[in-house]
Amino acid sequence: QVQLVESGGGLVQPGGSLRLSCAASGVFLKNYRIGWFRQAPGKEREGVSCISTSGGNTYYADSVKGRFTISRDNAKNAVYLQMNSLKPEDAAVYYCARSLISSESAYGCYDPRLYNSWGQGTQVTVSS
Repeated sequence: QVQLVESGGGLVQPGGSLRLSCAASGVFLKNYRIGWFRQAPGKEREGVSCISTSGGNTYYADSVKGRFTISRDNAKNAVYLQMNSLKPEDAAVYYCARSLISSESAYGCYDPRLYNSWGQGTQVTVSS
């Protein structure tokens, strides 16, 4: 049974940092493209970042480019999202997900329909 578990969310002031973790069981994340998504109240789920199957390619939504960094640790079977310079508009529930396709390109990186395993999410609140 595939299970993804996010952690690391919390309350942070604007300009602060958080590191989200996505741990997996029942699947080796290194064999898949992994994405991070977020969903704020009343809004659709949006793609934030993804890391390719090899780990050699990373992609970011324009809204987080230069502030967020995605990485993976195959030995720990985990993927991370380092979030710096957080803004109030970054507040949301953040999800990691396993892609249906194995890809090195950005195709479908931000499309939640192309992911089939999701974690339960971790809440990120950015407020002073």
